[in-house]
Amino acid sequence: MIAGLSKAITLYLAPVLELTAIVLSLFAFISPVLILQDRVSLLTVTPSTALIQGGTSNGVDGPSLFLGPLGSCSKASNAASINCTVPTISPEYDLSVLPDNAPSLLFSAPTAATPAFIAVALSLSTVFLVTFTLISFRHKMPGKMGAIFEKPTLQSLSAWIGFFGFLIGLTAFLVLRMWFGKAIQDFNASIEAGGQQAAQLIANEGNAFTMVWVAYAFHAVPVIISLSKLNVTASK
Repeated sequence: MIAGLSKAITLYLAPVLELTAIVLSLFAFISPVLILQDRVSLLTVTPSTALIQGGTSNGVDGPSLFLGPLGSCSKASNAASINCTVPTISPEYDLSVLPDNAPSLLFSAPTAATPAFIAVALSLSTVFLVTFTLISFRHKMPGKMGAIFEKPTLQSLSAWIGFFGFLIGLTAFLVLRMWFGKAIQDFNASIEAGGQQAAQLIANEGNAFTMVWVAYAFHAVPVIISLSKLNVTASK
């Protein structure tokens, strides 16, 4: 039973988890400028009196801002249409909707290297998904095709591609988390320090980070399976 469960995880579950991880990471990467403009972002600024009056706030109208790795989206009020910047790996966030008494200078885009590393990680993960799936189903391939994916060199290369895709992507998103986490902390502290004269806004971590952590938890499963196979082969 254990052997059958292990085989099922390797053959069927692991590729599905890897595909899900790539999709979630891609959504977090290209949002909000390309898709899900006001639903998925790394950082959000929304109308609220929570930092000024304490507690929760309901029915506050005002500007909203959504930041991502490739750009930003914003709207002047709750009912206004949303506008987004052109997606680029070196974005300049459009902060014009924020009022003059909002500490908008705290929001700056990370260096172009960070989105570039995420793009590289997504590319490596996609290659790993293809090679991992083909290696897993090599026994179902006819003739020489199956023999190609039996080669230890190809299996080793696939495992290392998956590992470096995992490492590069996770590191890049951790850098973004620290970058935007500091911006959120400083922005909210400035609003609180301004008292009743401050802008009725609050900054929060976006749900894109939750998607990323789930994605890399899924991504770890096929990577660990690939690396464990290498360990078994090397120890023979």
